Amino acid sequence: RTRGFHPRKRGSIPLGTAIMSKYYYVYLIVTKRNKKLFSYVGYSNNISKRLKLHNSGKGAKFTKGNYWKLIYKKRYKSKSIALKQEYLLKKNYKLRNMIKQKFTNE
Repeated sequence: RTRGFHPRKRGSIPLGTAIMSKYYYVYLIVTKRNKKLFSYVGYSNNISKRLKLHNSGKGAKFTKGNYWKLIYKKRYKSKSIALKQEYLLKKNYKLRNMIKQKFTNE
Protein backbone atom coordinates (compact mmCIF):
# COMPACT_ATOMS: atom_id res chain seq x y z
CA ARG A 1 0.00 0.00 0.00
CA THR A 2 1.30 3.42 -0.90
CA ARG A 3 1.68 6.19 1.60
CA GLY A 4 -0.67 9.10 1.11
CA PHE A 5 -1.72 12.18 2.95
CA HIS A 6 -3.91 11.62 5.96
CA PRO A 7 -4.75 14.78 7.92
CA ARG A 8 -4.98 13.14 11.35
CA LYS A 9 -1.94 10.92 10.91
CA ARG A 10 0.18 13.71 9.40
CA GLY A 11 0.91 11.79 6.21
CA SER A 12 3.58 12.49 3.64
CA ILE A 13 2.90 16.24 3.35
CA PRO A 14 4.02 18.40 6.29
CA LEU A 15 1.27 20.53 7.79
CA GLY A 16 0.89 23.94 6.20
CA THR A 17 2.77 23.13 2.99
CA ALA A 18 -0.09 21.98 0.75
CA ILE A 19 -1.17 24.82 -1.53
CA MET A 20 -4.81 24.76 -2.49
CA SER A 21 -5.93 27.12 -5.21
CA LYS A 22 -9.30 28.72 -4.60
CA TYR A 23 -9.91 29.18 -8.31
CA TYR A 24 -9.98 27.13 -11.48
CA TYR A 25 -9.28 28.59 -14.91
CA VAL A 26 -10.45 27.76 -18.40
CA TYR A 27 -7.86 28.86 -20.95
CA LEU A 28 -7.32 29.03 -24.69
CA ILE A 29 -3.81 28.81 -26.12
CA VAL A 30 -2.74 29.20 -29.75
CA THR A 31 0.22 28.33 -31.96
CA LYS A 32 1.06 28.88 -35.61
CA ARG A 33 1.85 25.87 -37.80
CA ASN A 34 2.35 26.24 -41.57
CA LYS A 35 0.76 29.72 -41.56
CA LYS A 36 -2.36 28.32 -39.84
CA LEU A 37 -3.48 29.15 -36.30
CA PHE A 38 -4.21 26.13 -34.07
CA SER A 39 -5.92 26.40 -30.71
CA TYR A 40 -6.19 24.26 -27.60
CA VAL A 41 -8.68 24.62 -24.73
CA GLY A 42 -7.98 23.36 -21.24
CA TYR A 43 -8.55 23.99 -17.55
CA SER A 44 -6.15 24.30 -14.64
CA ASN A 45 -5.79 25.76 -11.18
CA ASN A 46 -2.31 27.09 -12.06
CA ILE A 47 -2.16 28.54 -15.57
CA SER A 48 1.49 29.59 -15.61
CA LYS A 49 2.64 26.10 -14.59
CA ARG A 50 0.31 24.49 -17.13
CA LEU A 51 1.54 26.74 -19.96
CA LYS A 52 5.15 25.85 -19.11
CA LEU A 53 4.20 22.15 -19.31
CA HIS A 54 2.60 22.66 -22.74
CA ASN A 55 5.64 24.55 -24.04
CA SER A 56 8.13 22.01 -22.66
CA GLY A 57 6.33 19.12 -24.39
CA LYS A 58 4.99 17.58 -21.18
CA GLY A 59 1.41 18.85 -21.51
CA ALA A 60 -1.35 17.31 -23.57
CA LYS A 61 -0.29 15.15 -26.52
CA PHE A 62 -1.78 17.60 -29.04
CA THR A 63 0.40 20.46 -27.75
CA LYS A 64 3.79 18.73 -28.01
CA GLY A 65 6.48 20.28 -30.19
CA ASN A 66 5.01 23.79 -30.46
CA TYR A 67 5.33 27.14 -28.73
CA TRP A 68 1.94 28.08 -27.29
CA LYS A 69 0.69 31.52 -26.33
CA LEU A 70 -2.12 32.21 -23.87
CA ILE A 71 -4.83 34.39 -25.43
CA TYR A 72 -7.86 33.78 -23.19
CA LYS A 73 -8.51 32.81 -19.58
CA LYS A 74 -11.53 32.91 -17.33
CA ARG A 75 -11.65 32.25 -13.59
CA TYR A 76 -14.22 30.08 -11.79
CA LYS A 77 -14.72 29.31 -8.11
CA SER A 78 -15.61 25.66 -8.56
CA LYS A 79 -13.96 22.87 -10.50
CA SER A 80 -17.25 21.47 -11.79
CA ILE A 81 -18.28 24.80 -13.34
CA ALA A 82 -14.82 25.23 -14.88
CA LEU A 83 -15.01 21.75 -16.43
CA LYS A 84 -18.46 22.47 -17.85
CA GLN A 85 -17.27 25.76 -19.35
CA GLU A 86 -14.16 24.07 -20.77
CA TYR A 87 -16.39 21.52 -22.50
CA LEU A 88 -18.62 24.27 -23.91
CA LEU A 89 -15.64 26.26 -25.22
CA LYS A 90 -14.12 23.13 -26.77
CA LYS A 91 -17.32 22.40 -28.68
CA ASN A 92 -18.23 26.01 -29.60
CA TYR A 93 -16.00 26.70 -32.61
CA LYS A 94 -17.73 30.02 -33.35
CA LEU A 95 -16.68 31.38 -29.96
CA ARG A 96 -13.16 29.93 -30.29
CA ASN A 97 -12.72 31.51 -33.70
CA MET A 98 -14.07 34.84 -32.41
CA ILE A 99 -11.48 34.82 -29.60
CA LYS A 100 -8.73 33.86 -32.08
CA GLN A 101 -9.88 36.65 -34.40
CA LYS A 102 -9.57 39.21 -31.59
CA PHE A 103 -6.06 37.89 -30.88
CA THR A 104 -4.90 38.21 -34.50
CA ASN A 105 -6.32 41.74 -34.83
CA GLU A 106 -4.32 43.03 -31.84
